[in-house]
Amino acid sequence: MELLWASEEPMSVGDVHVLLSRERELAYTTVMTVLDRLAKKGLVTRELVARAWQYRPSAPQAEVVARDLGRMLEPVSPEVRMEALRKLASSLTQEEREALGGRVVTA
Repeated sequence: MELLWASEEPMSVGDVHVLLSRERELAYTTVMTVLDRLAKKGLVTRELVARAWQYRPSAPQAEVVARDLGRMLEPVSPEVRMEALRKLASSLTQEEREALGGRVVTA
């Protein structure tokens, strides 16, 4: 997903495989399987172009992270949710607080 989010253009299995193979040896079929599963889960979209699937993220990374954090907080009690959010807020940098308009209260 990191590679797809970093790319401005859709990527084929071959494109992803080449980039991932720089760091570790992976089978082409492994990359193909993972991208197929990501597509089936709705995390990426794909379009068939010249007999090769082209993959792109279905949502921006920040949206996915926010959605996942929300899902993690859903089942917990309101008290635990508030404490978790306070702890998260206290870990923000000054720059991050300013980006949120200075509305973050950590007390």
